[in-house]
Formats: sequence, C-alpha cells, structure tokens
Amino acid sequence: MKVKKVLVSAFLLAICLMNVQAQRRNEIQVPDLDGYTTLKCDFHMHTVFSDGLVWPTVRVDEAYREGLDAISLTEHIEYRPHKKDVVADHNRSFDLCQKQAEKLGILLIRGSEITRPMAPGHFNAIFLADSNPLEQKEYKDAFNEAKKQGAFIFWNHPGWAAQQPDTTKWWPEHTELYNEGCMHGIEVANGPLYMPEAVQWCLDKNLTMIGTSDIHQPIQTDYDFSKDEHRTMTFVFAKERSLKGIREALDNRRTAAYYRELVIGREDLLRPFFEKCVEIEEISRNEKGVTLSITNTTDLVLKLKKTAHDTSLVYFRDMTLKPHTRYSVRIGFDNSIKGGDMNFEVTNFIVAPDKGLEYTISL
Repeated sequence: MKVKKVLVSAFLLAICLMNVQAQRRNEIQVPDLDGYTTLKCDFHMHTVFSDGLVWPTVRVDEAYREGLDAISLTEHIEYRPHKKDVVADHNRSFDLCQKQAEKLGILLIRGSEITRPMAPGHFNAIFLADSNPLEQKEYKDAFNEAKKQGAFIFWNHPGWAAQQPDTTKWWPEHTELYNEGCMHGIEVANGPLYMPEAVQWCLDKNLTMIGTSDIHQPIQTDYDFSKDEHRTMTFVFAKERSLKGIREALDNRRTAAYYRELVIGREDLLRPFFEKCVEIEEISRNEKGVTLSITNTTDLVLKLKKTAHDTSLVYFRDMTLKPHTRYSVRIGFDNSIKGGDMNFEVTNFIVAPDKGLEYTISL
C-alpha cells in the first residue's frame, strides 16, 4: 500500500511539473522606446472554429509561452470547413478562451476575418464588439458593419499567390475601401511571406504596418523553437499595456513587423529602437584609431554594413551582432585624421523596400 501511495504521489508530481513547464513563459527581450512599452502582438490566427486545427485556449497557451502580450483569434466569417462538427456563432472562439487569457495576462482582442475573392481579398477586423453582423452577402456591407463597430481593419497577405499569382497589385476596390475609411493597415509580413510592396503602400498612404503568424496548425508545426525561430508578429509601441494602449498605437501607426531576422517599420521609430538595442562605449583611443565596445542587449540579430564614408576611417565591411553579445571593434585612423563619421546600414531594419536603416557613429 505504501509503495502504491508513493507511485501515485510521484505520478501527480510529474503531472504538476509538466504543467508548470508547459506554461513557462519565454520573454522576448527587446527594448522599450522612451514613453512607450513594446508589446508583442499577433493579430491573425485561427482555430477549429474556422479552418484551424487547435482549440481556442491552445492559442492563448502558445502566446503565453512565447512571450506575447496580445492576440486576436480572427476566424473566417465566410469559410468554416469544420462547421458540421463545430457548431457555433462567430464569437464562440473568443468566448471560450477569454478566461484563460485573463488568467495568463494575455490581452485578447475580438476579431474576425472577412474572407472574399480578390478583389478585395481577405481583411481582418479587430476590436469588434460583435462578429456575427459581419456575415453579409455583399463584401461592402461586411466592411461597413466593421466600420460601424469602430473596428481596426487591415488587409491580409496582399502578396499571397493563391489570390495574386503574378504580381502584388493594388486594385480599384482597395482605393474605394481606403477612401471610405475601411482600411487602416496592411500586413507587410504574414507567416513565411514578406511583402515589400505593402511596405511602400503603408508609407505612401499612411497606413499601419502589421506582421502576423496567420497560424492554423499548432505553432510548433510552423516554427522550430529549438533553432530560435519565432512567429511573425507585430511590435506595438504603446503608451500602456492595455487594449486601449494597443488601439491608440495602431491608430497612430506606432508599429513594426518582426519577421524572421527583419524588423520592418517607419524610420522615425526604428532609429530610436536601434539605439535602444545597442550599448556603445569607447574603450581606448590613440593616434592610430579608436576601440569601441558594442553590445547587442536584445534577442534580435543586428546586421551592419559599411556605407559611404571618409576612406581615411578604416572599419568593418559588414558585421553581425548576435543577441546578447559584446564585441570589441577597432576603427583605424589613416592620413593623420583624429576622428570622423562611421557610417553603416542596419540591413535587417527595413524602413522602405530594399532599404535598411542608415546610421552614423561619430568618433
């Protein structure tokens, strides 16, 4: 009997340890901007209540473990392949995981995906009050209902080959939606897709840049976390960690998409963000040059490439700063110079199509 009790106790302890490990949170180490907190968000994902393969609470648990702050379950309005087995209205996935989100401190945003042929294609509406009225015969009626509810509406995966097989194109229908106040942002990155055309549209039309996973399967199916992969997401520079703070930041375009090793956003945001990512200290200096200590304090990879400069200043051609690593960098002085501008491009901080963030360290 005593042996049996010991075995039962060991079994229960093992279950408890497994549960603790399953809910272990991996914080994403990136800096805050002055006056703002950087929230890690995914505004596009699916469950069995549309065409996903997991229960809604699984999405909350995944987000918690990966260090996310906010998510939105954006089930398709028009496409529900499991509807014979999973019978519910369009709000059900949100309702089912609301308590789990509150328990784990994940900010949960009610959303849905308006799923139409091109054009206009697929759009997410988040910050909805009720998803059910979006089920409309005409797509414009669905958009107008989302607008009526004050939703934040963004165009999903404009470069998706299933809808735009030859070129990523802006259609007349998108101009109409934009002019009618039914488009506030665009996904510049969606899962494995990066769409530079969308970056330019956001810059030209003053739209918010969004990055999402659009995950359908269990998250580990698409991303290998043992190799430090991460889901595509949005960094939101918010005044506070709340739904209100996220919405205010989205409305004011304070976002950056985090896709693979790329951080994609507006230059006026990425410049101070980069400055917060690195610590630069002068270690020594003489007539032959200067030695700098450069530390990457984040989980991000930072890729630097030398640009036009005074050739009397001699420094690296290119350099990769790995996460949480300190480097000693020597800059040589030729032709009796005593200093100058060390110019480089942060090639994976994308501020426009095919353009990284230009930066200068004055010596």
